[in-house]
Amino acid sequence: MTGRRWRTRLALVGSIGALAALVGCAGPTADAAAAGGAGGADDAGADAAVVLTEFGAVRGSIDGDTRAFRGLPYAAPPVGPLRWQNPTPPATWPGVREATRAGPACAQQPGELPEGSTSEDCLYLDVTTPSGGTGAKPVIVWVHGGGYFTGAGSNYDARRMAARGDAVVVTVNYRLGVFGFFGHPALPDSGTFGLADQQAALSWVQRNIAAFGGDPDAVTVAGQSAGGISTCAQLTSPSAAGLFDRAVMQSGSCALSWLDGFDYRNQTAASIFQPVAALERQGRRTAADLGCTDPDPAAAPACLRALPVDALMDVQQEFIRPAYGTALLPTEPTEALRSGRFHRVPVLSGQTRDEATQTTAYYDDGTPMSEQTFRTAMAEAFGADEAAVRAEYPRSEYDSAALAWSAIVTDRKWACSQLDDSRLLAAHVPVHHYEFADPAPPPLSPLPPRMPMGAEHASDLWSLFDLAGMPAPLDPEQRRLSEQMIDYWTSFAATGDPGNADGPAWPRFDAAADPPHVQALAPGDGGIGPVDLAAEHHCGFWAALGR
Repeated sequence: MTGRRWRTRLALVGSIGALAALVGCAGPTADAAAAGGAGGADDAGADAAVVLTEFGAVRGSIDGDTRAFRGLPYAAPPVGPLRWQNPTPPATWPGVREATRAGPACAQQPGELPEGSTSEDCLYLDVTTPSGGTGAKPVIVWVHGGGYFTGAGSNYDARRMAARGDAVVVTVNYRLGVFGFFGHPALPDSGTFGLADQQAALSWVQRNIAAFGGDPDAVTVAGQSAGGISTCAQLTSPSAAGLFDRAVMQSGSCALSWLDGFDYRNQTAASIFQPVAALERQGRRTAADLGCTDPDPAAAPACLRALPVDALMDVQQEFIRPAYGTALLPTEPTEALRSGRFHRVPVLSGQTRDEATQTTAYYDDGTPMSEQTFRTAMAEAFGADEAAVRAEYPRSEYDSAALAWSAIVTDRKWACSQLDDSRLLAAHVPVHHYEFADPAPPPLSPLPPRMPMGAEHASDLWSLFDLAGMPAPLDPEQRRLSEQMIDYWTSFAATGDPGNADGPAWPRFDAAADPPHVQALAPGDGGIGPVDLAAEHHCGFWAALGR
């Protein structure tokens, strides 16, 4: 596979795309909710399905114990001259806007959405609330994953979380790929347009969520994978001040980085965040490749904005790393955590136990990594340190080369970086850390597994949401775990402490403890309790190796 084709495959299995693409049900993302409609603003006082926002009234739907409002615009369509501009307010509308269908997904190639999307008019969010009860409810704003180039907020059905947790859940679209993270010397705010969208959605929540029964003083920004990385970025962004009160980072940290060939052949070592100067150099090369060359570099944005969406799709996946050294992210986020320059809010953070089985299962042109590829990848990734890594991870202790490699990548790329961020955060704010450890969670693909997957990347999502239009296929023990996790997550959203929920105690993460408490989350008796994460994932070894 080429690098680009592999990244598309990685998107499919990176969150919920294999399920959506192979089953063919990616949720209601095809059309925006129609403006206007029957009725008037006076309906808002008599109809629980009608809510008045600052831009106009909306009519959602009531389904038993939840209400849903879909396709709510939180910013103007970023089209024409607004392409590669920070988001601006949407237009108001007369009457009552029908809000029963999700807005279009942001432009992306087929992957998590089987049909893809060519829409730049995509800055919409969905609100799910309990249909009863009194008092202002905690709010969870969910930022979807998908590698910064695929996905949609509407793929996450939040009815179980809203009803059981008595919480308001907001799922958000944001610009992806070249539309959200492109950079050029003539473009202010290069490399952070997608993150600016997330801030615009959080600002909309602050101004409007009380009308839906939510508490604007109890807002949690949460996300998984790229959404977890985004949450960490927002923690360090000065312009996010006052927009949220707690943060949840699932399988995504500021410290995320990888070595050569970790996820696919010919992958280059990098960190998730990049200097804006490097992005701008890449953007200038891309502009030239697209025919937007001019003696005056300032003319390039006008030429690029005139290109149709289809013309940019070939470079969609070349711009999937947010930039720092910008107004939104002035400091590299890990350095911001290290120096204590982040918002002082409680944090819930964690990862799955077997993150990297997902990529390793497709490593050799869609099949699990072979013994020969394992030998090649070890040499390319570790060089002079290969012998030390082999000694720490003896091949004889794993049933296959693929399982050995996935253990190495899980530890070095995912688990230890997530733990590192928790240690930095815990020096200043309350932190609770977890590891999702279900040994046999529901699969993310309807195809037979190519290797033992364990608690693969994104497998925790079934415990919180129904995905891609499908009910979570949980057995009774997994359903009890799901209910406990929803209780933990919504207790955290309400109070800043998941341990306030009924069920097994969840002590705070104390970086000075040996080991600090990390909560294992698995089904069955004894499945919830402490785990020594650093020992389980060899984090001392990786820290000493310095790679």
